[in-house]
Amino acid sequence: LFVDIDPASFNISPACVRAFIDAQCERRGQDLVHRGSGARVCALMPVHLYGQVADMTALMAIAAAHDLRVIEDAAQAIGAADSADRRACGFGDIGCLSFFPTKNLGAFGDAGMCTANDPALAERLRVLRVHGGKPKYYHKLIGGNFRLDELQAAVLGVKLPHLDAWTAGRQRNAGFYDAAFQRAGLQARVQTPLVVTPGARHIYNQYCIRTPRRDELRQFLAERDIGTEVYYPVPLHMQECFQYLGHTAADFPESARAAQETLALPIFPELAEQQLQYVVDAIAAFHS
Repeated sequence: LFVDIDPASFNISPACVRAFIDAQCERRGQDLVHRGSGARVCALMPVHLYGQVADMTALMAIAAAHDLRVIEDAAQAIGAADSADRRACGFGDIGCLSFFPTKNLGAFGDAGMCTANDPALAERLRVLRVHGGKPKYYHKLIGGNFRLDELQAAVLGVKLPHLDAWTAGRQRNAGFYDAAFQRAGLQARVQTPLVVTPGARHIYNQYCIRTPRRDELRQFLAERDIGTEVYYPVPLHMQECFQYLGHTAADFPESARAAQETLALPIFPELAEQQLQYVVDAIAAFHS
């Protein structure tokens, strides 16, 4: 079950969550049920997209009002925090982190981690990660092999002490971009990422601009050896695997518009200022 995003942050919109529950759900006994499908609504799953924490104060209030579990997807947000310095993964029942090599803290290959403050829930996660077995060969649950192997753990152990410095480098580069786009007078052509809540900590897993001529700009930059990426070209509700839900692009217009307009620029911490300026100059040339 999907709801639309906040166009400023690209994160799930609390207003849309409220509207969805009010218009499409009802109480049946102790359960919140989606009228259209008859499915029980049992959890809220916010994604802290691009490195910025969603509006968790509002979302946690909604969850409490409707007795919903909260599962945070912080794959792109390790170290991100709200204005009260509450970190991603620290709000909900379960937090999910990715250590895929492209992330701010990346392993050598596939890796990830779940967090939980409830000891019973944490223990359940530990059992699920070893095929549901405890002790070995005695299976309480149907789980899987979700263990972090030793090589990935070793790589992460070496890299973790550098994470804060790498994050600071990304934030420095984002600040340079913001100022350079303003100096170039591109505010009307290019929308730079917004830190929606003053004092919040955006860790810039991606630096995504919005521009209506996104695909043309991407090709222009590629011709000048500037790598970019689109996160994401097809919104979830329009993916082939969810066709059975019967959604159209108009159902979630902000998600559909973001899929057409967002473009991630180079932001890794080792970028030099002249490289950042080269990117901005190329975008200015495209719009000249």
